[in-house]
Amino acid sequence: MKFSLIRPAAMLAMALGLASCGGGSDDESYTVAGTVQGLQYSGLVLTNNGEDITVAPPAKAGDDVTFAFSRKLEYGDTYNVTVKTRPDHQSCEILAGNADTAGRLATINARFRCAVIPYAVGGTITGLTKDNTGLVLANGSTTGTLTIAAADTNTTGTAFPYELAAIPFGQTYSVAVITQPKGARCTVANPTGTMGDAAVTNVNVTCVQTGA
Repeated sequence: MKFSLIRPAAMLAMALGLASCGGGSDDESYTVAGTVQGLQYSGLVLTNNGEDITVAPPAKAGDDVTFAFSRKLEYGDTYNVTVKTRPDHQSCEILAGNADTAGRLATINARFRCAVIPYAVGGTITGLTKDNTGLVLANGSTTGTLTIAAADTNTTGTAFPYELAAIPFGQTYSVAVITQPKGARCTVANPTGTMGDAAVTNVNVTCVQTGA
């Protein structure tokens, strides 16, 4: 009689030990939750199995944001959390844990990371011939420099496009001539501004031949 009581107790202890190592049982429910890094602007909508939730930016800039879907899953249900609508001015990527089967892990933690979208600053360069070597442009002092070379066939000073740098939304830019080219002098039109949600294409450089 004493042996028959000890054996069930040992089996129960073993089952509890296995449950604590991860996974779950078919009588549990699971919350689909997670975190978003780098969220700065509103508009982010996540979706899972037809349920959508809106994730707001954190109260303190730079903090991660937590989220949780209201609809719970049963053991064995699948989930796949994806970005339905990206936030204003940002793109978001999946880091880990967004898709699996409920119960395989003790908790569900879908992780995302968002970043402000950068756009190119550029325009056209006019009046530069293939002999006017050495033109160097820069945006402020933080994005490096760009050495411009006219095409070999450009012997008449016609316009050609250029792109200087990628600037995130909301940041300012200031394009300047760092080094004048040989035999010409160049000036910049529309050199400064604040980056919007599209590439800047009107920072135009005009070069005039000096003969020097």
